[in-house]
Amino acid sequence: MASYEEYVNLKYNPNKDDVICRFYVEPRYGVLFERAAGAVAAESSVGTWTDVKTEKQYVKKYAAKVFNIDPKTGIIDIAYPLESFETNNVPQILSSVAGNIFGMKEVNNLRLLDLKFPKKIIKSFYGPMYGISGVRKLLKVKSRPLLGTIIKPKMGLNPKDHAKVAYDAWVGGCDIVKDDENLTSQKFNSFYKRIPLTLKERDKAEKETGEKKIYMANITAPFEEMIKRAEFVKDHGGEYVMVDIVTVGWSALQALREYNKKLKVVLHEHRAGHAAFTRNPKHGISMFVIAKLSRLIGFDQLHVGTIVGKMEGGKEEVIDIANILTKDVMPSGGQTGYALDQDWYGTKPVFPVASGGLQPLHFETIVNYIGKDVVLQAGGGIHGHPKGTQQGAKVARAVVESIEKGIPINQSPDPLVKEAIEIWGKH
Repeated sequence: MASYEEYVNLKYNPNKDDVICRFYVEPRYGVLFERAAGAVAAESSVGTWTDVKTEKQYVKKYAAKVFNIDPKTGIIDIAYPLESFETNNVPQILSSVAGNIFGMKEVNNLRLLDLKFPKKIIKSFYGPMYGISGVRKLLKVKSRPLLGTIIKPKMGLNPKDHAKVAYDAWVGGCDIVKDDENLTSQKFNSFYKRIPLTLKERDKAEKETGEKKIYMANITAPFEEMIKRAEFVKDHGGEYVMVDIVTVGWSALQALREYNKKLKVVLHEHRAGHAAFTRNPKHGISMFVIAKLSRLIGFDQLHVGTIVGKMEGGKEEVIDIANILTKDVMPSGGQTGYALDQDWYGTKPVFPVASGGLQPLHFETIVNYIGKDVVLQAGGGIHGHPKGTQQGAKVARAVVESIEKGIPINQSPDPLVKEAIEIWGKH
């Protein structure tokens, strides 16, 4: 099957075990769209640029097939036989459908928009251990949005001051406090000093408030050290760990989820680095795909974007990402128009985390679009309060509770909500 065009079969009807990938394709100048589409299918399955003498007739059954093309939109759909993949192996799956193809000369731009997994692949993965219901049960918060913050400045504080910032946030009303993506175990703030001090402050805050409090320690590191840090957190009474998913890699994520059968902590994913390949709307991999793989592997929480705030990501994209994490069945199309339908076959939903330049007046918009099953995570929007972290957390919590009661922020009689409008309305 040397000819790329041979991989285009518009009469093919995918079966229930096929893996379906949806791509945006922009051919290189002078290359026909059908040839570019076929090249993607060939190079991501059994094909190459020329005839090879090693090919056997039976190999053809593993070939991918382009069964839908739309040159006007640039969208193509490719069906891959299940046998082309190793189940429970995200690195292998991505090496196939999101590997060498991005560098082919036949295309100027190529973007993996979505991929649909059959039941056999979905069921080969664990999925989340806790998910939304498990996190709510742990925190004893039935329905309102969860309130979180990130220690600021992002790094530089010593362990004692770091722990004090966490305490102020918890006492003020935050449910969750987390490390930022680039704080791991630098000399100025050793992981092994920070964790006991911060968890001690958590215990103090729980006694004073009568509420459950959570600390998400960043364990991002080479795998063996990452496991060592996760065990250290658990041994000191921690119930959560967080990792930077892009930088630790898919293999480490799967291995951590496997190890978590023993550890049984809540797994939180920070998506630092994703925009290097998700931001360009014409090339790379969509954040939607990353979210789907995160649920498949089995993490409990994932950053999804904010709609508002400092990070790139439009309303439609954020809604679709939240939906792929939380719905039992994702309908085709979605808000962006490119989502494939996906049945999760009982896989637990993931808690979406809205984070990135948020302040309390943004919360209402986020909840209106993606619902109350969300962690509203504000860093500068809490620590930037003129009276400090504790007051900033009180104001943010008041806004969350106003939203939970169905009271529009601009109609709330709560003086703390009015304070939020006074302070953050200028931003």
